[in-house]
Amino acid sequence: MALRGIRVVELAGLAPAPFCGMVLADFGAQVVRVDRPGWLGDRNLLARGKRSLVLDLKRPQGVAVLRRLCSRADVVLEPFRHGVMEKLQLGPEIVQRENPKLIYARLSGFGQSGRFCKVAGHDINYLALSGVLSRIGRSGENPYAPLNLLADFAGGGLMCALGIMMALFERTRTGKGQVIDANMVEGTAYLSSFLWQTQSTGLWPQPRGQNMLDGGAPFYTTYKTADGEFMAVGAIEPQFYALLIKGLGLNSHELPDQMSMTDWPEMKKKFADAFAKKTKAEWCQIFDGTDACVTPVLTFEEAAHHDHNRERGSFITNGELGMSPRPAPLLSSTPAIPSSKRNPFIGEHTEEILKEFGFSQEEIVKLYSDKIVESNKPKANL
Repeated sequence: MALRGIRVVELAGLAPAPFCGMVLADFGAQVVRVDRPGWLGDRNLLARGKRSLVLDLKRPQGVAVLRRLCSRADVVLEPFRHGVMEKLQLGPEIVQRENPKLIYARLSGFGQSGRFCKVAGHDINYLALSGVLSRIGRSGENPYAPLNLLADFAGGGLMCALGIMMALFERTRTGKGQVIDANMVEGTAYLSSFLWQTQSTGLWPQPRGQNMLDGGAPFYTTYKTADGEFMAVGAIEPQFYALLIKGLGLNSHELPDQMSMTDWPEMKKKFADAFAKKTKAEWCQIFDGTDACVTPVLTFEEAAHHDHNRERGSFITNGELGMSPRPAPLLSSTPAIPSSKRNPFIGEHTEEILKEFGFSQEEIVKLYSDKIVESNKPKANL
């Protein structure tokens, strides 16, 4: 796999950093997650392919252990607000002095500087500060966040993984690591570059929810079918729009021009009436295989079993975890091989990891007796 041999130390956190670590693990990195003592709840998500060590970083001995881990790692991934790692004496200026090749990835909400760098937040707050949230929502309604996908996972976790990839590549030329300041506000804003560059063009002349790509156009939205399901329409280009009109059984000569924005509300009603006359399955039969850009809105279960996705193997079954998306993108020579094992118990690999990073059995016993580390190995079923 592409990242075979790369050692990653991931400090346990929520959502964005675990996703970043999982991406690295899926593509071959050896990811060690450092969990905090007593954290045995339900936060063991996005842990595919990782191993877990429990370490008390509130005590100097625990800090010393992590510094030793970092001295042999390629990447350290930390998800805290600015200043937390420095307070623990684990900032990049310290650990990179001991390991100049270390890539120190800092994944936060607001970044390592600026007036908000020490302020708490969640996806919706980062989305709001990036400017993107102001563009999402229906006309006349409040802006709304599309789950927590944009800031947490796209602007945060995935952008951080990209930064790590670039830093690893640069290290092949210089032999040196670097610090990555990945934050969800700027990551999300960067994702929206297209919006910034087109805001003064014909794509976004109207208020939120009244433009071509934000739900205003009758040919770029969703419609309810006779059985209460939904179809997604994205027929922007004239030739695709013509196929949409044909499939709906409408007469193009009786409709206003496709790009007549003043007529869009009325056209939406006509399209909605048409879609309401047939079931989702019937519309699929009409539009499947055409270039009308009309597709069914699938549930997770339907997506996993859709013919196209099954033919490509787009979803995989991971033991106890059930169905999940296959890692993307596909690499022809070194594809990702996601682990099929269950997620690790928190602290399951503590002793194993310490040995791999050069700790003697005597040192490990001492760390256990001093309650600096914990183990949580699964019990055998007799």
